[in-house]
Amino acid sequence: MSWISLALMSSSQEAEALSDALFELGALSVSIEDAHAGTDKEQPLFNEPGEAVDSLWHDSRVLALLGEDSDVEALLAQLQAHFDWPKLPPYEAIEVAEQDWVRLTQSQFDPIRISDRLWITPTWHEAPQDGSINLWLDPGLAFGTGSHPTTRLCLEWLDRHLPVGSSVLDYGCGSGILALAARKLGAAHVVGVDIDPQAIQASHDNASQNQVSIDFYLPDASPNGQYDVVVANILTNPLRTLAPLLAGHVRSGGQLVLSGILVEQVALVQEAYAPWFALQLADQREGWACLSGVKQG
Repeated sequence: MSWISLALMSSSQEAEALSDALFELGALSVSIEDAHAGTDKEQPLFNEPGEAVDSLWHDSRVLALLGEDSDVEALLAQLQAHFDWPKLPPYEAIEVAEQDWVRLTQSQFDPIRISDRLWITPTWHEAPQDGSINLWLDPGLAFGTGSHPTTRLCLEWLDRHLPVGSSVLDYGCGSGILALAARKLGAAHVVGVDIDPQAIQASHDNASQNQVSIDFYLPDASPNGQYDVVVANILTNPLRTLAPLLAGHVRSGGQLVLSGILVEQVALVQEAYAPWFALQLADQREGWACLSGVKQG
């Protein structure tokens, strides 16, 4: 089976009405994009999350996916009559061959090497090497799969420094990737905390997929214990606000690992944690920093 992709140029005033008309005429899907996308004439549109965009691009392109048996000439004639166009706007109709879209998408993602032994591996791949430690996570998860520099910095710290048999708290766990890594790298007990219930569910799912036992909690339900290692990959302002709480979760002589910090904000975080830690720059990458330190006293 194949499809027909029909692209029509449109003004911003007419693009949405054209989209609706294409749906009424049997289009399987319709989208609107900037006709100059990818050029120096590209027009960015800005809006707050959850708010509608006030206007579309001045020059828009309306893309419709049609069934392989669609009569494109008849459809265009109906559009011309409906909108009373003196002539048809510029358009292009091309055949789209059937593809295994799942397999095509999967082929774009390979395992991510964190170290000689630690990998982030999509579930459809084989382990990249014998004896490797694999975090089985699939691209596209809402809470991240380790490609961001801040996550990699934390993973690399855990790979190099995590004591076997230690207890670990991953605060702001997201997908649970750091908690998973800690457990697979030899931590005896791991807890993950996040403010988002969907993150907790995603973390539970990922732990199950990786066949490891980890406890995940919302903040109000989390235990008040202390840990050998506390890791938090969040952002600078939340990390500063959480300083007393996170410090309280680190046992005396335990270690704190913080990331999500821009390099120019390192001093602000060090100052916030100074009553408990002499945080040092553990590593940095692409403008992001990872700090670590041992709890004093």
